[in-house]
Amino acid sequence: MAHRGRLNVLTNILGKTYQEIFSEFEGTANPDLTMGDGDVKYHLGFSSRIATPSGKDIYVKLTPNPSHLEAVNPLVLGFTRGQIDDEYKGDLKKAMAILIHGDAAIAGQGVVYEIAQMSKLEGYTTGGTIHLVINNQVGFTTDYDDARSSIYCTDVAKIVDAPVLHVNGDDAEAITFACKLAVEYRQKFGLDIYIDLLCYRRHGHNESDEPKFTQPKLYNFIAKHPNPREVYVNKLVERGDVDAQLAKEMDETFRSDLQDRLNEVKQKPLPYKVQKIDEEWERLRRSVPEDFISSPETGIKQAQYDKIGKALTSIPEGFKPLKQIEKLLKDRKAAFFESKILGWAEAELLAYGSLLSEEVLVRMSGQDVRRGTFSHRHAYFFDANTNQSYCGLSHIDADQRKIYIYNSLLSEFGVLGFEYGYAMASPQALVLWEAQFGDFANGAQVIIDQFISSAESKWQRMNGLVMLLPHGYEGQGPEHSSGKPERFLELSAEYNMVVANITTPANFFHLLRRQMKWEFRKPCIVFSPKSLLRHPQVVSPAKDFMKGSFQEVLDDQVVAGKDARKVIFCSGKIYYDLSEARLKKKIKDIAIIRLEQLHPYPKNQVTEIIAKYKKAERLWVQEEPSNMGYWSYMHRKMEGENVHFIGRKSSASPATGYGKVHRAEQESIIKQAFE
Repeated sequence: MAHRGRLNVLTNILGKTYQEIFSEFEGTANPDLTMGDGDVKYHLGFSSRIATPSGKDIYVKLTPNPSHLEAVNPLVLGFTRGQIDDEYKGDLKKAMAILIHGDAAIAGQGVVYEIAQMSKLEGYTTGGTIHLVINNQVGFTTDYDDARSSIYCTDVAKIVDAPVLHVNGDDAEAITFACKLAVEYRQKFGLDIYIDLLCYRRHGHNESDEPKFTQPKLYNFIAKHPNPREVYVNKLVERGDVDAQLAKEMDETFRSDLQDRLNEVKQKPLPYKVQKIDEEWERLRRSVPEDFISSPETGIKQAQYDKIGKALTSIPEGFKPLKQIEKLLKDRKAAFFESKILGWAEAELLAYGSLLSEEVLVRMSGQDVRRGTFSHRHAYFFDANTNQSYCGLSHIDADQRKIYIYNSLLSEFGVLGFEYGYAMASPQALVLWEAQFGDFANGAQVIIDQFISSAESKWQRMNGLVMLLPHGYEGQGPEHSSGKPERFLELSAEYNMVVANITTPANFFHLLRRQMKWEFRKPCIVFSPKSLLRHPQVVSPAKDFMKGSFQEVLDDQVVAGKDARKVIFCSGKIYYDLSEARLKKKIKDIAIIRLEQLHPYPKNQVTEIIAKYKKAERLWVQEEPSNMGYWSYMHRKMEGENVHFIGRKSSASPATGYGKVHRAEQESIIKQAFE
């Protein structure tokens, strides 16, 4: 919801006590107990159970949100859908999203359009959202005729033919009628509906701001206008429904009660009370630094491997696949059961299948994810004649959890926010979002900055969302090379999220399973491959899936510690370029070490490796320009280890758009590394 009126909603609807709110304003919280940095009062969330007249409880949740006004909208929708899928078996009438907007924000923020386009889509519908607009006819200090071109602030509703109820904010009974009508409409038709509350703002942007600086005439009118309570009291008195003296006494008693609560808090501050954990998160705990020293065991049994392999290589009788898919099925079956060597796609699907058979819900969305941007995943097959789809992951076990894979609308901000909200509602689900190319996440930077990287510190809200960002310098130009690892590493601190760039299928498999095997949740950013998806060296034997755990660092398997003249540290795709060059040049005194996980930084493993190659010169080699990629982060982490940098020169653009220049730059990096 918008921040104006948030304290009223917390107290009068969700049941947060006046003492608790006054205590927060008086600053009695002990930062040592908050387990994080905290946030201002107007951003905090809350949840409670509210008894209804029918005697049933409703679980009501106010999602924490930052000052980025409409950014929380897709989270609320994702949270609602997560509850519907996870707890209510897909029944859209069991949970409902309510969004409270401001008039300037609903008209001006693009994410509102994105969520409107989501409202009827199979992968994103919540069965109808109720949109309440607090229409104060001013945004900060901007008049409405400077804030939009449309007639009404709610005209975004027209794109999905959603009804809009325009209501006088001074008419309490009309508002009540509109709200009841909106709920009935939503429950009957399962569609969005908007309520435009035509109101005004009595104070400025905050209680100490002076609105007359910009709207003197308007605020002269407002100063003389009775407030909504006074308007309604006068109406009730005129109708003879209530005694004027009683109304006055009720008002005085309430104000006196508020003052008493404030005085109590001032005289005897309340002890700091950690906000209770949301019901769906009670089975999990918070992480501690020791959790990141090594990863838990995440292997699967042979029987599980066989069952999933069979499901992924079978199609129903009468299903006619395309010729290319016939070959893919043949190759996939050979990989699982003959050579028993799996590539990236097989390992990824095996990870999802293993979790589904262990009763973990899996959801993935993004542009073209069913097929995969680079046609590697093929989680769904399509009949060549009927276009009917078939997903082998849905046919592993009779009692498995459901897999949800949706090709998304062409949105990053809205969709990533939705998936983050879904993961917030469903801690026992693996939720993934895949960008078409890694730097397309640029369009969702608000979600990354305000939620993914900082929510646990600000609001004590864990989240296990996985972001797959295709990354690697292959001559495709500045928009298709970099997933911007430097941005994520800049945001990395206090074990807030996992940042990884993985080079083996088995390690990717174990990373995905670790997300659900941990007793806590962390967002996970994976700089996923493009050309490596079909690289002949990027394979793992079946035995690596049956046992073991995620490896944060992969040591060199060719050069012994005592023989090493140089040791190259790197991450991601460039390892294979370096390895290929070393083999070609028959070099036997340069070791290549892969950091598969960059954050949390695997200090113990790196320290052990440095000790093993203690006489060798140390290099950090990357494809990215020196002001991008991992170097700034690694330079800080490996301070004092005398590590030299090799990579592209500092650059304003992530990569060249000329293939010839790209090849020359890449060759230069490899040449320098082996000089």
